[in-house]
Amino acid sequence: MSGFAEFHDDLRAVARDLLGDEPGGAPAWADLAAAGWCGVEVPEALDGAGATFAETAVVVEELGRAAAATPYLGAVVLGVGALALAAPGPERDDLLAATGAGEARPVLVVPGDAAPTVRPTSPGSEVRSAFVLDAAEATTLVVPVLGADDRPALALVSPDSSGVRVEPVPGLDATRSLADVAVDEVVLQRATVVPFAADPGGSLALLYDRAALAVALDGLGLAAAMLDATVAYAKVREQFGRPIGSFQAVKHQCADLAVQLAVGRALADAAVEALVAAGSGEDAGAVTDAGVAVAMAKAHVGDAAVDVVGTALQLHGGIGYTWESGVHVYLKRATLDRSLFGSPAAHRRRLAGRYGACPAA
Repeated sequence: MSGFAEFHDDLRAVARDLLGDEPGGAPAWADLAAAGWCGVEVPEALDGAGATFAETAVVVEELGRAAAATPYLGAVVLGVGALALAAPGPERDDLLAATGAGEARPVLVVPGDAAPTVRPTSPGSEVRSAFVLDAAEATTLVVPVLGADDRPALALVSPDSSGVRVEPVPGLDATRSLADVAVDEVVLQRATVVPFAADPGGSLALLYDRAALAVALDGLGLAAAMLDATVAYAKVREQFGRPIGSFQAVKHQCADLAVQLAVGRALADAAVEALVAAGSGEDAGAVTDAGVAVAMAKAHVGDAAVDVVGTALQLHGGIGYTWESGVHVYLKRATLDRSLFGSPAAHRRRLAGRYGACPAA
């Protein structure tokens, strides 16, 4: 992605200007659409930017840096990501175009606490998913189902349909919206179903890896923001007549945090490149490689972000524990990011299973 470094820097600068400095802010959806963020991966033929996940990753990291409260992750990163893997067709194309224009929010219904599974439905049964990100803000629910050929596909469901339940779930992190979603079998039978353009199993795996990597990037952004804030605070906060940043213990802690972030950055960059290379999922080997890279990034960043923000809270001293400092916003978000779409331990088990050390989780 080195050829796009200058463009990514410009995108990052614009994002920081738009999101501002107040943690936990809620940018208007219309502003995100006007900035072009909703259509980053929408094809150019549908009035989108026609870019890749590499550009989406820049936006996601900046949203994490600002701890922004927005349904961008569920609707654009996952919703548009799912539709981009689907075969072109009128319903899919219209929904992508409307999303890019900021007129629709298609939310992918996958559980935040486990890898997505697709099972056959039976009369009277329901498809249920727990801790679905941004489902309460959805205009369309994108539900992985078994298509007519018994292969994974995507059903487009209105959240207002009878037989659909979206129940908000309170969470530790006030900047995130979570909900339990249930869709009964009758609704799915009547829904528009769009097939994946390439290997359905590989496409479903890529969606899970997109989700896991997105929350890792969010954690990377918020941890970087907290390290910057802590270093700045250590330069001006004085104790015993000198800035606390001059004390060796504080220097060492900040240096250790910087190393953790540098490792996380390298792993996240490699995972983004692997995910982009996997493309539509036609190359099974590329999909597997992307899964390994994502698992490594999520396992490291999930723990590192919580460690960075926790240490930042301590280095801020008493003020760090106050509501006004805003550190609590980042700590709660980092804690949720660590558990969403696979905990660090789950992804380590996944890596161990990949290399034969133990059964994969």
